[in-house]
Amino acid sequence: MQEEKDLLALGREIRRHRNAKGLSQEKLAELAGLNRNYIGFVERAERSPRVTTIFRIARALDLHPGELIREMKWAPG
Repeated sequence: MQEEKDLLALGREIRRHRNAKGLSQEKLAELAGLNRNYIGFVERAERSPRVTTIFRIARALDLHPGELIREMKWAPG
């Protein structure tokens, strides 16, 4: 399903930026005001984050939210 592929791409992008900044899932969760388990769920595409959650994650990564989307490996339907 396309939605699943999109969520996987978003999760990979979040993980890539998190790792590039040397952050653990726990630290990213703390900075974003989220649960560590939830960060893992999003990175593995087991949860579909709300837009406001993407904003929180982006801020914690010191990114504009559009960067997470723009840099995704996009697989058109």
